[in-house]
Amino acid sequence: MAQNQEALAGKVALITGAAHRIGAQIARSLHARGMDLILHYRRSETAARALQADLELSRPGSVLLLQADLNRGIAYAGMIERIRAFRGRLDVLVNNASSFYPTPLGDASEEQWEDLIGSNLKGPFFLTREAATLLRSSSGCVVNLVDIHALRPLKGHPIYSIAKAGNAMMVKALARELGPEVRVNGIAPGAILWPEQGTSDDEKDEVILRTALKRTGTPEDIVRTLIFLIRDADYITGQIIAVDGGRSLQQ
Repeated sequence: MAQNQEALAGKVALITGAAHRIGAQIARSLHARGMDLILHYRRSETAARALQADLELSRPGSVLLLQADLNRGIAYAGMIERIRAFRGRLDVLVNNASSFYPTPLGDASEEQWEDLIGSNLKGPFFLTREAATLLRSSSGCVVNLVDIHALRPLKGHPIYSIAKAGNAMMVKALARELGPEVRVNGIAPGAILWPEQGTSDDEKDEVILRTALKRTGTPEDIVRTLIFLIRDADYITGQIIAVDGGRSLQQ
C-alpha cells in the first residue's frame, strides 16, 4: 500500500480549468500525493494565484500557472513549451476546462457554438495532440471530464450536449491513436456540484429523485475515480466511468 501511495510522487500533471470547483479539488488532491502541477486558467487569475500560493506553502516552486484561452489555436504549443521548461516531463493531462450554459435551439448563436465547442471539444483535442510527445515519453495518461449528458442530452443545452458527446468519442478515438504508450480515459460526473448559474430547489429535488442513490456526490468522488485511472488502471484505456450515483440509469 505504501508503494501505491507513493506512485505519483515526483510526477507532473496539467489540469485545465483548475482555479475553481472540481478542477481546484483535483489540484489539491494530486498535489497532496506528491505531484507537481501546471494549473491552467482562462480568466480566473485571482483564484488561480490563491490556489498556487496555498499549495506552495508545503512545497515551494511545485506549481506553475498557465493562462490561456483554449478556444484559440495559438495557445497550445506555447503551453507545452512552458511545461517542458518547468520540469521537462508531463505524466498526466486532465482535460477539465468547460463552458456550460443553456442554449435553447431558437436562441442559440454561432458565438455560443464556438465557445462551447471550443472549450469542451476543440481545446481538449488539440491540447492533447500538442502534449502527446511528452506524454509518450513518460508513458503517461489523459483523463477527460466528460458528462452523463454526452449520452442523454440535457434539455435546453443542445450545444453543450453535442460538445460533450464529441468529447466522449474523443476519449475512445485518442485511446486508439495514442496507444500503446499513452492511456486515455474519461469521467462522466452526474450531480456533483450544481451549476453556478443557479438551479431551483425543485430542479435539484427532481435530479436527486431520479438518482439511484438519492443524493448528490462530491468533488472527492471525482478525485477518487481520477486517482484510480491515473495510478491503478494500467490496463484500462478508452473507457468512461460514470460517477453519478446511478443518475444515468434513468432518462
